[in-house]
Amino acid sequence: MRKNLNEAISLSDTQKKLLAGEIKAFYLDVRGEEIGIIEEQQLLDLFCEHLAPIVYNKALDDSMHWLKEQMGNMEADYYLLYKNV
Repeated sequence: MRKNLNEAISLSDTQKKLLAGEIKAFYLDVRGEEIGIIEEQQLLDLFCEHLAPIVYNKALDDSMHWLKEQMGNMEADYYLLYKNV
């Protein structure tokens, strides 16, 4: 059963606050600009809407690659169980 993508990338309130703080710190440290709560939230929403699905899909692709490698290893191990006749 496939989850709704929005469910898969939803953030907890704690995560949202942490990431909003990271965005604010980035703007202050790198750009020397202070941004407000509304700007923080807008940027976080933008990232969640456009960047998160790309990262999520990449993680799924990486997981599938790893799983296929593991299945290949398991198949090789299976054939090692055969007895010489």
